[in-house]
Amino acid sequence: MTKIYQVPAIVAGSALIAAGFNLMLIPHQLLSGGLSGISMLIGYLTQGNIAALYLLLNLPVLVWGWFAIGRHFIVLSVISVLLTSWFMALLPERAINEDPLLGAVFGGAVVGLGTGMSLRAGGSTGGFDIIGSIVTRNRDVPLGMLLFLLNAAVIIALGYLKHNWDLALYSMLAIFVAGKVIDTVHIRHLKVTAFIVTGHKNEMLERLLRHPRGVTVIKTEGAFSHQEKDMLMTVTTRYELAELTKIVRETDPKAFMNVVKTVGVIGEFRRNR
Repeated sequence: MTKIYQVPAIVAGSALIAAGFNLMLIPHQLLSGGLSGISMLIGYLTQGNIAALYLLLNLPVLVWGWFAIGRHFIVLSVISVLLTSWFMALLPERAINEDPLLGAVFGGAVVGLGTGMSLRAGGSTGGFDIIGSIVTRNRDVPLGMLLFLLNAAVIIALGYLKHNWDLALYSMLAIFVAGKVIDTVHIRHLKVTAFIVTGHKNEMLERLLRHPRGVTVIKTEGAFSHQEKDMLMTVTTRYELAELTKIVRETDPKAFMNVVKTVGVIGEFRRNR
């Protein structure tokens, strides 16, 4: 069942994305990258409706995501795409600032914040977000930087077709800022290692293994008490750390848990939505 906070978060994220588009990027003829950037580029060249183009271009990607990722994720993504298109149709395309540099920086930050909120809520904003999410499910790649690389071709197209490389460079700055904000808000790729010392090994394992995650059991002995216990070691994401902490506290309130930052993981490590 959809968690109660997910839809409001996606609504807020969609509103932020639309505001970043219509109030900061589009009035300066800048791009956001991905399919939204392609929609903007087509709109600039043909005077077409960017909101409608954004929705149209996302449809085949959403269908692909339905089969590659799963129904729940894509349902939330569809909600995000529809709401973003709707908010774009409601908001006027009117610059709130005169400097395109400020529009690029703050537009990228607002769009990145909205995108990160949608991703953290369990959905996406469609387009390259879905492609990036598919790739990062099984690979240790920061999502924001992956999206930045995917968007390079769109930026080059803007500079070439519009014969204005200033706009292309401003757009690249906007996408870079958006990617950094996404990596700050969307923390699934950041991993930690938890060491849990407990006297309730079986109960703890029963709850931890309900979700696909690897757990290593290590026999330990207290240096002062000489009492034998078990230490469970598991690698998880920062995003899932709160859930893990809750499980430990509920299963064994006296358990000792040490959480350390994990620089990298060699071997199989899967993210699960």
